[in-house]
Amino acid sequence: MTDVSITHANPEVDRAPAAILEIEDLVVKYPLRVGWFGRANQYVYAVRGVSLSVNAGQTVALVGESGCGKTSLGRAALGLIKSAAGRVRFGGELISAMPRAAMRPLRPRMQMVFQDPFSCLNPRMPVATIVGEALLAHGRCGKSQLHQRVNDVLAQVGLEAQHKSRYPHEFSGGQRQRIGIARALALEPELIVCDEPVSALDVSVQAQILNLLQELQDRHGIAYLFISHDLNVVRYLADRVAVMYAGEIVEHGDAQAVLETPAHPYTRALVRANPVPDPDSPDESVVLEGEVPSLTDEVIGCAFRTRCADAHAECALTAPARTRLDSGVEVACHLYTRPNGLANAQSS
Repeated sequence: MTDVSITHANPEVDRAPAAILEIEDLVVKYPLRVGWFGRANQYVYAVRGVSLSVNAGQTVALVGESGCGKTSLGRAALGLIKSAAGRVRFGGELISAMPRAAMRPLRPRMQMVFQDPFSCLNPRMPVATIVGEALLAHGRCGKSQLHQRVNDVLAQVGLEAQHKSRYPHEFSGGQRQRIGIARALALEPELIVCDEPVSALDVSVQAQILNLLQELQDRHGIAYLFISHDLNVVRYLADRVAVMYAGEIVEHGDAQAVLETPAHPYTRALVRANPVPDPDSPDESVVLEGEVPSLTDEVIGCAFRTRCADAHAECALTAPARTRLDSGVEVACHLYTRPNGLANAQSS
């Protein structure tokens, strides 16, 4: 590898002024075992001190293997689950400590598209009710305008007005996901968290949904926090990529820079594991051996060290600082801070 210049990242300086969503040192934990008087005495730490921002009209992809905390981060960002520590700001307002009643005026501005396009739709409701109930609940239109508004939203996602009287079981998987997108789009949100929105769909249908999301973003300026494990999907849609491992972000930056020249050993393994549609291409996949760290215990040092071929003694003692490469990518790895490593770090 060639040497690169590195400076320590400064979140306060680097924060984009147009950020619609700002996450700072977020921690999400779930009770694992309950002791006396119903008090939890052991927790699973799904998200461990994550900081991330999403700019208006931008797509930030959150990638990583199953169980790394992607969905928990997305739900906590919208206030759907409570965080144990950290701060979440939406549109400049601190929402992580807001009571539910105070969050209600902000709900139309932030929506979510779920992974399973069938289980997230009420099977007893026709499409008109699924898409229109939020419009009535938030006073976005009266009953006299509801039908026209529902028709307009359905048209934007590629469905016809006649579909609004049907029920979810009467649609294909791709059509059901369009209904889920229509429900999120109806309130004209500024941010949509997309939790694996195409993973349950056929490849040809995936392309249609991705094109639809891109068209809606271009038309309405919507920001996406796009959760996925498919790097081909991420490469097509994302402006920036954040790579999660064991509840932490280990690499973050421009999508092309992260996916074409991955810096963190874990990101390199993910990229090399991604199938290449070329039978003559050499197999460069990396098999990660070792144990995944326990999410119930405090992680000392680097969480990836037990599976990393480049791990050194220092990795077991201290957590790696986030450093910035010349490409603008931020990476948390001791390889970039050791005097005899890939580069010498310089304080900014």
